[in-house]
Amino acid sequence: MAETRIALVGIVVEDMEATEKINRILHEYSGFIVGRMGIPYRPQRVCIISVVVDAPNDVISSLSGKLGMIDGISVKTVYSKQAQQQQ
Repeated sequence: MAETRIALVGIVVEDMEATEKINRILHEYSGFIVGRMGIPYRPQRVCIISVVVDAPNDVISSLSGKLGMIDGISVKTVYSKQAQQQQ
């Protein structure tokens, strides 16, 4: 069994034109996504997206890296401290 970690990927979208690229990447990793929540913050003209994933470290890093290459967004990932056995 592979070890996985739970992680929270936080995305701040400053350029709404980037949402199609974000959704395409998230769809690519949908098998690892536990849940996601998007919050439009209209006064500042940004959207904040929180994505919870349960995946091996390399998958989480790949997801974060691909998102981080999109212009107009900022991405940060927070990992759980303990690895989990995938069920």
